[in-house]
Amino acid sequence: MLAAVLILALILLRSGSGQSPRTNEPGPHGATNGSSSEASVDLTAGQLNAIKVGTVETYLFPVEKEAVGSIDFDDDLSVQVFPPYQGKLLKTFVELGDAVEKGQPLYTIDSPDLVQAESTLIGAAATLALTTKELARAKELYGTNGISEREIEQATSDEQTAEGALKAARSSARVFGKTDAEIDQIIAGRKIDPALVVSSPVTGQITSMDAPPGLLVQPGNGPAPYSVADISIKWMLASVTESDSPLYFVGQPLEAKVMAYPGRVFKGTISKIYATVDPTTHRVTVRSEIADPNHELRPGMLATFVIRVQEPVQSVALPMTGVVRNGDGTMAAWVTTDRHRFIQRIVKLGLQRDGQYQVLEGLQRGDLAVSDGAVFLSNMLQAPPTD
Repeated sequence: MLAAVLILALILLRSGSGQSPRTNEPGPHGATNGSSSEASVDLTAGQLNAIKVGTVETYLFPVEKEAVGSIDFDDDLSVQVFPPYQGKLLKTFVELGDAVEKGQPLYTIDSPDLVQAESTLIGAAATLALTTKELARAKELYGTNGISEREIEQATSDEQTAEGALKAARSSARVFGKTDAEIDQIIAGRKIDPALVVSSPVTGQITSMDAPPGLLVQPGNGPAPYSVADISIKWMLASVTESDSPLYFVGQPLEAKVMAYPGRVFKGTISKIYATVDPTTHRVTVRSEIADPNHELRPGMLATFVIRVQEPVQSVALPMTGVVRNGDGTMAAWVTTDRHRFIQRIVKLGLQRDGQYQVLEGLQRGDLAVSDGAVFLSNMLQAPPTD
């Protein structure tokens, strides 16, 4: 029994004096099992083909902001085409979306005011013709048949009055859009044309239409039968965060993109920053003018704009494929000195551009780091490959 007790005591003494396992002891294929900030991996010559290693350089990062908005017509270049006088709509000549030129007829109305103006025109022309004949007859009879000089003067005055009335009547007809040729035709034919032609005041595109035949239209009484807009310039209305609003100012150049044309960039400038902040979203509306010479942008399109708010920053950079996110949310890169042992290093990132990350902390220019394949090395820490 005494021998058994001594043997048991010897076994317990040996187990208590043993050392705990080493946390940084390399596992299969050279992967260590330590903390992520001190983790390292040894690669064989064959495994080096899965990654790319390069010298850390600097990159010029533009300081930009992005915002989402929508395309709209430029209201400053949009005109509601009302008739100059009240009337009943007779006929339309264009449809919604049609391109029109300045002076092109859009619609006609039956205008009582035009009828009155044309009636006055015909009457004035007839009066002038009559007084002209009376003056000519008086001149022929003057001195032979007892026509006095006073009668000659009266006939001359009547002719001059009739001529002035005709000029005024012609001017009134021109107000309704009648040309001199049309006015001459009305006088010659003594026929009233009640159709008042309303033409487009600008060159552009029909952006709205509310012109059913028979509609009674009046000047300034909406909705207008037609709206015409110059669509070579579009608006983009975007909402920016309240905290970013001081970074924007009128005249800043920007680049806009829409989903309909991937890869395309539309140039523009900020034209207005609205004075109020939305109390619900705490955002400010920024209006931009976007050049659209080919009329590709349509109102309602979702758009994003990128605008440079500061001068570019020269900073240490690393390709995105050389950075990996750890399970605890930290970002890490892999550095080496001998292209054999790779050590994971926690980095702090900033801007990103053209596949490059700005590295604020953790790397320096000239370091030798993995530029492609960082995920491969991180996976080796979790589940080392069998090959």
